[in-house]
Amino acid sequence: MREMGEKRRHHGHLNHAGFAGGMHDHEEKNKEQKLDMSGMSMDTLPHLTMSLGQVTILDLSNNNLESIPESIVARLLNVVVLDVRSNQLKSLPNSIGCLSKLKVLNVSGNLLESLPNTIEECRALEELHANFNELTKLPDTLGFELHSLRKLSVNSNKLAQLPYSTSHMTALRALDARLNCLRALPDGLENLVNLETLNVSQNFQFLRELPYAVGLLVSLRELDVSYNSISALPDSMGCLTKLARFSAVGNPLVSPPMDVVDQSLDAMRAYLTARMNASDDSKKKKKAWLPRTLVKYSTFTARMTPGRTRVHENTEGLLMSDYRSLNGLASPRFLTMLSPRRLFSPRRNSPKHC
Repeated sequence: MREMGEKRRHHGHLNHAGFAGGMHDHEEKNKEQKLDMSGMSMDTLPHLTMSLGQVTILDLSNNNLESIPESIVARLLNVVVLDVRSNQLKSLPNSIGCLSKLKVLNVSGNLLESLPNTIEECRALEELHANFNELTKLPDTLGFELHSLRKLSVNSNKLAQLPYSTSHMTALRALDARLNCLRALPDGLENLVNLETLNVSQNFQFLRELPYAVGLLVSLRELDVSYNSISALPDSMGCLTKLARFSAVGNPLVSPPMDVVDQSLDAMRAYLTARMNASDDSKKKKKAWLPRTLVKYSTFTARMTPGRTRVHENTEGLLMSDYRSLNGLASPRFLTMLSPRRLFSPRRNSPKHC
């Protein structure tokens, strides 16, 4: 209680926060927009009698909260920033979906294993920070609803993959998924036309390759893929003309070699572009081996097949189903069987005529 009293003196706006037995006389006169209850070592939230509908910024960070009551969150109708980082939260209330004006949500430094699906209802959300948790997955359809999301930070979790709907977050500018267990990046990354920063470093032995779509991120300026198990970068990365910072240290890179990567970004882009052009030339040469036209022959038709009761009319080409292959037809042994000398000479073992 002494700590809470000191906290109230340092944060004068908490005098009107409406604790049970608090100052109701000033509640309507001084409608606070920010409610700061951070660093108060609270295990549970006290009963709040103030009108939470007036709060636009709620800071509950650096406490020991294990849960947040559904009823309190449901009353935060005008909250724009919700900060609950550095607590002991194991789950978020489903009523978080009621926060239609929420733009910034910080739940980092908790014990969350998942996020509620109702978070998709926070369609005004621009920043989602969920670092240093126990997350094993994100809601699959997260990207289908959060079209305004500009920053997604989920580093230091246990994510094996990002949701397939990530490619629908077309407003996304920064994606931080380092220090996870990512096996691959989702398909359709080329749709993230506004993405400027991508960090998928320190997924260690789990991340072995980057998709071709990484090279189609037209706005990408910073890319960090360090400390993974990537042996080759996609040729398409030679097209990343806006890329200004790149790190691939700690990978078993073979193509391009690390000395090329360390030399400069231009050297790396030139290497990948040359390899891409060489690949295109190789494909053209292979294609040149194929005949330009296929000639149809009508020499063999079903009429020529003896013993057939069915006769095919107006048929072109060789009907493979109507013929059997004659193995060894041109072999020397078969040809000697048809020689005139063999056909008209008497058999060796035949008895002599009397």
